[in-house]
Amino acid sequence: MNRGLLHTIALFCLLLLATGCSNFQKLLKSTDVSKKYQAALEYYEQEEYYRSSQLFDQVTDLMAGTEEGEKAQFYRAKAHFMQGNYILSEAYFRTFHTTYPRSPLAEEALFMQAQSLYEQSPSYQEDQTPTLTAIEAYEEFLVRYPTSERIAEANRVIEELYQKLDRKAFNQARLYYQLRYWRSAAVALNNFQKEHASSPYSEEAAFLKLDAQYRFALESVPAKQEERFDQAVDYFQSFVDMYPESQYRREAERVFDAVQSALATLRKSSANNQNS
Repeated sequence: MNRGLLHTIALFCLLLLATGCSNFQKLLKSTDVSKKYQAALEYYEQEEYYRSSQLFDQVTDLMAGTEEGEKAQFYRAKAHFMQGNYILSEAYFRTFHTTYPRSPLAEEALFMQAQSLYEQSPSYQEDQTPTLTAIEAYEEFLVRYPTSERIAEANRVIEELYQKLDRKAFNQARLYYQLRYWRSAAVALNNFQKEHASSPYSEEAAFLKLDAQYRFALESVPAKQEERFDQAVDYFQSFVDMYPESQYRREAERVFDAVQSALATLRKSSANNQNS
């Protein structure tokens, strides 16, 4: 293709872009609500969500109470969602569901409100208040629409969000172990197991709890050691009962052997002291 033709095509594209921008600016300044509404729908269908949302923002409130106003409010929310404006889309979807609870679009609106909150859920290292809010929104959806085709997806996302909460809680408990605060680690990991029994991190927590208890006992004053080693024995038995095929089984048995050896030494010393 020769350079002259390429130049002509480039100029033509720029002209189309300029014309499109000019037409859009005219629409923004127009007072014709119906024309803006139709253009907003067309932009949405063309996946030009920014322009669509700009026009919907202008006309939605002016069309309140009409059939078109209902549709405008819904698609304004979707246009903002598609742009990643999740705070706005969450508020708009919630408002839509509150305003039009019997609309054919109400179910999707409530689900999309939950989706908007899901998109705001941060990484597990951060504060998980938005995650809890998202879970509540999905659970509300399940209650309101128990026969929805979206039930499976809602349950899947709820499980994903709970796993994020599990990971957050597990990392907080494991931090004590990493810092070598053995007593605090054993307590925190034990609490994690109780509160997150079905967590995928529960198995590792059980092993770390055993190891933390052993190390805590090892560093304790002699008068407290036997009692604390006995607690480690209990943790080992529970670990083996719950996870007989665990990937940590060999390490757990190594810790258990060390506990048994320490107990034998303590009891032998105690017996010698009594006999002397």
